Amino acid sequence: MHHRSAAAACALLTAAAATAAVPAAPPAAPPAAAAAVPMAPSEATGGASPEPGASSSVPEGTGEVFTVSDPRISESSGMAASARHEGVVWTHNDSGEHAPQVFAVDGDGETAATLTLGGEGVELRDWEAVAVAEVGDGEPAVYVGDIGDNFQGGWPSIRVYRFTEPETLADAAVTPEVFTFTYADGGRDAEAMMVDPRDGRLYVVSKEVAGGVYAAPETLDPDGTNTLERVDSAPLYATDAAFSPDGSHYAIRTYWGVTFYDASEGVPGKSVGRVGLPESEQGESLTYDGTSVLVGTEGVQSPVWEVPIPEHMRGAGADGEGSPSEEASPEPDAAAETTGPGAWTFILTGAGVAAAVIAGIVLLVRKA
Repeated sequence: MHHRSAAAACALLTAAAATAAVPAAPPAAPPAAAAAVPMAPSEATGGASPEPGASSSVPEGTGEVFTVSDPRISESSGMAASARHEGVVWTHNDSGEHAPQVFAVDGDGETAATLTLGGEGVELRDWEAVAVAEVGDGEPAVYVGDIGDNFQGGWPSIRVYRFTEPETLADAAVTPEVFTFTYADGGRDAEAMMVDPRDGRLYVVSKEVAGGVYAAPETLDPDGTNTLERVDSAPLYATDAAFSPDGSHYAIRTYWGVTFYDASEGVPGKSVGRVGLPESEQGESLTYDGTSVLVGTEGVQSPVWEVPIPEHMRGAGADGEGSPSEEASPEPDAAAETTGPGAWTFILTGAGVAAAVIAGIVLLVRKA
């Protein structure tokens, strides 16, 4: 009886897990990696940053600047300001029935160009982030991060696609460079990626309770596998990240807020404060825009907001002095986190599935 109960419990666990909406299953599961041990919080950041509490308010002057009008952009999961075209941002869709395309969106929310990526190794598995930074030849490049993993480490590797940002905005087919990555401490889900404009180094920020900032090698190898090394802790459930134009600061956003870091001495940087964000359906995108950041959300006709950066959280490249003038926001208690509707749906769904599984196991064991 005990054996049958255990088998039934396993079946129940499998059924519960199947209730989550995920993309196509990954290839044959790789050998199980050892569980990642959360990195000890660094002295530079003061540890992982819990989400903003009630004291982290939305900055005055925050407002919607445009709505993404293109019906093809229904899951805008990343955003990056163009280096060549003022007022233009690059964005893309998440996983699902979408073409492998990157869209240039202007300040009115209209699509100015659609770039379709193709070639060996290119696919839209779970695109979650986009960044723009100069490469070694001085030309600005667009990086697209196929870094999502709804199987929490089920994919054996992730990929980033890189291509030169076009000088003219027009629909075109693009064959990017393809870079393959693995994590030194085992696979994981991620939705945030940023590239340091000072040296071109790429970073991925995992989306976990004990999330981390992972550094790529200084020089990327398009022919081999590049290992991502954990260098710092990260806020709870990071959904995007970006460097300021001069690289002196970077920001990591979640569903609820944005934490800013002073990176004048490199990464990991020192947390200099955090702000709250407007409530949204599923906020997953962030980019710098002068003395503000732009933040967006998934959904058809999705809004994009401009959020002013408090002066002491700005980099010199954002018309600030680049040094903190006020004390950073205190680390709030995680229990006091402010969550938006999308976040509550995620949390309550997970709690409900867990409760159902536990109740089923208890019932089966009692019957045994």
